[in-house]
Amino acid sequence: MAKRNQGCEIKLGILVYEPPRVGPTLWEIGIPDRTAAEFYVPDANPMLLNRLYINRPDKFRQYGLWERYGELYPDQDLIYKAGVSDYRTDWFYAHVTRNTGNGKYEATTWKILFELQNVVKAGTYKLRLALAAASISELQVRFNDQHANPPHFTTGLIGKDNAIARHGIHGLYWLYHIDVPSSQLLTGSNTIFLTQSRTSGPFAGLMYDYIRFEGPPGKN
Repeated sequence: MAKRNQGCEIKLGILVYEPPRVGPTLWEIGIPDRTAAEFYVPDANPMLLNRLYINRPDKFRQYGLWERYGELYPDQDLIYKAGVSDYRTDWFYAHVTRNTGNGKYEATTWKILFELQNVVKAGTYKLRLALAAASISELQVRFNDQHANPPHFTTGLIGKDNAIARHGIHGLYWLYHIDVPSSQLLTGSNTIFLTQSRTSGPFAGLMYDYIRFEGPPGKN
């Protein structure tokens, strides 16, 4: 029989994680903690209320919260203004489909509005996009052209977490680093379009963890 080595103690000292960064932060949304807990979690439908989770930080465990998105945004999807909006109240905790009735659902497109005083010519900006969960979803990203085909970036079909359906606040973590050529940006007002394009049902969606937009390297 092979002899097993005894366990030992290894002192690693202080380990500091340095998140990837190539340029200065121009704006950010959320907290990079791998959950969507810091975003806006709505109150539960009074007809579905579970009193166990009243006045508790884990209110996301209430049933049917995903349905509230369509109630809050019946005609127009979420619009977030970087530097003006507050992600704690203005960024819904889950990017889900909208129920159009008769068992059908439609894709939703969120907008991030932001200003650039001066676009660095021939520079490359960076969008850091971290997802806390994904379920049968596809996130398409477009810059200043909502109808660009193909989109400037897509995750493709991702996720089998079921965090939304199971009243969670995170599942498997996804991290994307998207290069944004200056040719796709404008001096002045800009818009990033985030489309969750899969429409198989109410739980086809994702949760954001953190979004950061960086300028070109060395441009402070």
